[in-house]
Amino acid sequence: MLMQAMFYMVLGYASGSVMFGYVVPKILRGIDVRSLSSDGNPGTANAFFYGGASCGLVVLLCDLLKGMVPVYLAAREIGTEHIFFALVMAAPVLGHTFPFWGGRKKGGKGIAVSFGVLLGLYPMFTDLWLLIFWYLLFTLVIIIDPHSFRTAVTYLCWLLSGICFKLNLAVTVGNCLISFVVLDKHREDLKKNKEKKIRFGFRRN
Repeated sequence: MLMQAMFYMVLGYASGSVMFGYVVPKILRGIDVRSLSSDGNPGTANAFFYGGASCGLVVLLCDLLKGMVPVYLAAREIGTEHIFFALVMAAPVLGHTFPFWGGRKKGGKGIAVSFGVLLGLYPMFTDLWLLIFWYLLFTLVIIIDPHSFRTAVTYLCWLLSGICFKLNLAVTVGNCLISFVVLDKHREDLKKNKEKKIRFGFRRN
């Protein structure tokens, strides 16, 4: 069981380390989103913004799949109840935020791949719906700015709500590890953005 879990951890980390947010815009548009964007993030949002809708959609699909596939395969083989499954869940997010090639500076923020990991829990979608709920709530209803602060609040609420919904231990620990990685990745942005705003109502451009 341990060897199987380690295989999927390595697979997840390796797939997470493929930075589609950098590779796809480079191939399809001949641009480097790292140099064009203010935050240097090779993620889905910058792929949409600088590469256009088609480029962004390809990156989004790839980032979802690189989180989903290793987790889905591991869930089928070792089950979601095994404690090592928590490390399998965290591996793609860790690979995306701290890739083998480039480390922290070359990694993304880990948002899209987190959703991909939760898709891999199929047919158990409670965890996914919880993250979607909190993300939409703090984006559209209780509007939190800046993005780094919104992400921090979203992932903390997601983690706590998962405990309240009594998800199994391995998945709960996996949520904790994912939240830690994502929040650590946003730590510098949180330090830079001293002004934090919370307001009610629909987001306006």
